[in-house]
Amino acid sequence: GGWEHSISGQYPLVQNVTVTEGGTANLTCRVEYNDNTSLQWSNPAQQTLFFGDKKALRDNRIELIHASFSELTISISDVTLTDEGMYTCSLFTMPVRTAKAYLTVLGVPEKPEIDGLTKPALEGDQITLTCITQGSKPAADLRWFRNEKEVKGAKEVNASGKTFTVRSSLQLRVDRNDDGVAYTCRVDHVALAQSPQQATEVLEVHYAPRVEINPSLAVPQEGQYLKLECMSKGNPSPDPVLWTKDGGELPDLDRMIVEGRELTFTSLNKTDNGTYRCEASNHLGTSSAEYVLYVYDVPTTLSPSTTPPLHPIPPDPTALLGTHASDPTVTGNRDPNAMGQHGTDHALIGGVVAVVVFVTLCLIIVLGRYLARHKGTYLTNEAKGADDAPDADTAIINAEGNHAHAEEKKEYFI
Repeated sequence: GGWEHSISGQYPLVQNVTVTEGGTANLTCRVEYNDNTSLQWSNPAQQTLFFGDKKALRDNRIELIHASFSELTISISDVTLTDEGMYTCSLFTMPVRTAKAYLTVLGVPEKPEIDGLTKPALEGDQITLTCITQGSKPAADLRWFRNEKEVKGAKEVNASGKTFTVRSSLQLRVDRNDDGVAYTCRVDHVALAQSPQQATEVLEVHYAPRVEINPSLAVPQEGQYLKLECMSKGNPSPDPVLWTKDGGELPDLDRMIVEGRELTFTSLNKTDNGTYRCEASNHLGTSSAEYVLYVYDVPTTLSPSTTPPLHPIPPDPTALLGTHASDPTVTGNRDPNAMGQHGTDHALIGGVVAVVVFVTLCLIIVLGRYLARHKGTYLTNEAKGADDAPDADTAIINAEGNHAHAEEKKEYFI
């Protein structure tokens, strides 16, 4: 057995090596059993690099790491793609025994570049984004992301020498939703295991405005404060906006205030009825929206649909002012000047309500007493003593007897 072992042990053992270009490759050759025979490494061109610990090829990148009868390890630094190939370790027995190790050099892809972005793009444009990365080996993979979410591109691979140029293109029809969207092209490659390379471009899309009007009140009433906000989305932003009433200029600029995109009525009245139009434009187009204003009367009877829930309010204008100022549902975004006007309105309504409530209560009390008294009498005549009477006649007699007693009791209660 010892002889077979020594024979099998006299074979050099090597392993394939993969290294990224620019890195360092270590080539190791081992022999389990060796009787003082030299080991040698040679390159793919069959040039000897080291014979034992003796350097044979003049190349500063190649160094000896370890040399003994059982192992010869050398290193090649700053590896280039031309270093790739089959390296041979030879053991100088009779006959010479060899083992071959393949050195694979990975080409590092360059940082990708995105082409084809028109800035700014117009809504409806068809654009093609192209991402290119060169120098990868094996060919890199390119992936597209729209705001972190992966989208599919069309890939094309071209060999250039030992490395590859990879292109991926993405076709887009842009609309306003693409404005401000980030498109990222990412390179995936074995040589970039730790840190994938990527490039990002942010789209800028110009689009015509779209306009809508938001009123601050659902049911505008006389004397109230109303704000109409013109929401105009467009890129570039359409400023300023143009307000018109019934196709002409705004009539009463003391009570109607235009600030930026807002039209404000400090105190509504019936003359404000009409169609208000807000118009916004940029270089791509014009858009407008209309709002039909109808000013309602201040309700005299309080119907639950139009009034805020009634708080028990003291009929005193100053107290009223206090209550309403602190009540967010009523105050809204009112300007302070409108407050006085508003307070007196409410004081008036409050006074009317108080009188109505008072009269109603009086009526209820009077009516209640009247009904109670009569109801009592009927009860006494027909029901009192009916429980323990054998027949109706007895019941009435009993009731008559009880009558005075019942009256007494009633007066006592009232």
